[in-house]
Amino acid sequence: MKKKIFSVYLLLCTLTTFSQEIVSSTPVELKKNRGIFQVVNNEKKDVTLLISDKIKVKAIHLNENMKIVDSISAARPDTKTYDMMIGYNISNSNPRLFWSSNDSENVIAQLYDITNKKVTTQEYTLALKDEKILQKFSDSDKFYILSVIKKSNSLKLHVFDQNGNYTSKVINLEGFHFFKSDYTKSDLYGILGENLLPFEAPFSLKNINTDNPTSLTDAARKRKCYFNSKTLILTIDTNPDYTQTMVIDLEKFSAVEKIIRSADISKVSSSGYRVAITSNSFYFDNKLYMLKSSSDQFFFTIKDLEDNTLKEYTATSEAPIDFKNSDIYQEGGDFGGGKRILDNSSQFLRKIVNLNAGLSCYTIGKNTLITFGGISELGQSAGQATANQFGLIGALVGTAFFSPTMDNFNSYANRKVVKIEGLFDNNDNHLKGDLQPLAFDKIRTFFDNYKDVSSQTLFKMNSAYYLGYYDNKSKEYTIRKFID
Repeated sequence: MKKKIFSVYLLLCTLTTFSQEIVSSTPVELKKNRGIFQVVNNEKKDVTLLISDKIKVKAIHLNENMKIVDSISAARPDTKTYDMMIGYNISNSNPRLFWSSNDSENVIAQLYDITNKKVTTQEYTLALKDEKILQKFSDSDKFYILSVIKKSNSLKLHVFDQNGNYTSKVINLEGFHFFKSDYTKSDLYGILGENLLPFEAPFSLKNINTDNPTSLTDAARKRKCYFNSKTLILTIDTNPDYTQTMVIDLEKFSAVEKIIRSADISKVSSSGYRVAITSNSFYFDNKLYMLKSSSDQFFFTIKDLEDNTLKEYTATSEAPIDFKNSDIYQEGGDFGGGKRILDNSSQFLRKIVNLNAGLSCYTIGKNTLITFGGISELGQSAGQATANQFGLIGALVGTAFFSPTMDNFNSYANRKVVKIEGLFDNNDNHLKGDLQPLAFDKIRTFFDNYKDVSSQTLFKMNSAYYLGYYDNKSKEYTIRKFID
C-alpha cells in the first residue's frame, strides 16, 4: 500500500500546478461510525485533530508544521444520547469538544488537557421547547448555538465560554421588516421557517466561511449567515427587490437591520408577458455583492451596508460578458456529470434564471475571485430527497459539522451547475488574464487518483489548506498540504 501511496505522490508532484506534500502520518486503529473534527488555534498556530469511532476519541496535537506533538485518548460519550460532534472552543490552549443529542437539548463538553493527559467533562441541558435550532458556531473563545424563538421576532444565542460556563442571550428584532417571498407580511420565525424546498428546507440557515471557496450549492441559498468572533451577519434574499441584512453584535447582543436594494430590471417584456427574475447576494469584505438577472439582462452590483453603490457591471443576452475570466461551464445534469462549454451569454442568462442562482467571493492574494451561476436541486429518488431535506440521515447531518470545507467537494454531485468566474482587484475593478488552479483544484485531482480513504477533513492555516484522511488499508491518518 505504501508503494501505491508513493507512486500517486510522485505522479502528482510531477504536475507542478497540482503539487502537494505529505506533512504528517500516524497509525491509528478506528472502528466503525468514524468522525473527525479539527480545532485550529490561529493564535498558537497549531491544530488538534479529534478522531472518533463508536468506542473512543483520539486527540492528536499537531504543531505549526503539522508534526505530532502529543496525543491522548478518551472514551466516546454515550452514543445513545450524544450522537454528533457539534463544535469547539479553546481553554488555556486546550480544545473543548462539544457533542449533542439529535434534538440538541442534551450537550456534553470534553476538555482535552493533552499535556497532562487529562479529560474532563461537563453536561448541559438546554430548554428548547419553544425554539428552533438554526446554526452552530465555533470560535477560540466561545461556542454558540443559534435558535429562533417560535412565533416571534427574537433570536436566541446559547453561549458556552472558555471556562465551560453556559449562558443564553435573546436578541430582539422587533420593528424589523419581515415579508415572505410572496410579499405577505410575517415575523422572523415565519421568514426563517418558509418552505423553500426542494432546494432549501424550512429553518435552514447556511453558514458561510469566506476564508474558503464557497460552492454555488451553498451560495445560492436564500438564507445565509456569516460569523466572526464579534459579529454575526444574517442575509435573507427571498425577495428579488432587496437583501435584508441583520447585523448582530456578539458583545452587546444587539442587532440592526440593513435593507440593500437590488438593481432594477423590467418585470414585464415588450410583448406584455411577466419576466422571470432571479437574484441573490454574498457578504464579503464588509460589502454586499449582488446578482440579479432575467433571461435578457444581468446585473452584478457591489454595495456597502448603507445601500450605496460602489461598483456595477452589466451584461445582456446580445453581447459577451466582458467581466469574466473563464469560459461558461455547464456540469452535470443531462451530461452524465461531464463538463460542457456554452457558446454565448444568452445561454448563460437563460439557464441561470431557471436554476437557483448565486455568486461567491474568495480571496486570492490581493485579488478576489468571484463565481457567478446557477445550480439545480439534488437529483435523486423522492424517498432520498425527503430523507435529506428533513435530516433523517444522521450520519450526513453530523458530517456537515465536522468539516464544512470538505462538503464543497461533493456539493455538485447529482446536480446541474452553470457558472463563470471573474477576477477583480481590491477596489472591485475587473482584471483581465487567465485564472490559475486553486488548492481546491489540486485536492480534487488528488481524489481522482486516490480513492481508498475515509474520515476526510479539510482546514486552513497560514494561507495553506491541510487535507486529512484515514487510509483504510494502511490504517494511518495522513495530512497533506495544498496551496493556491
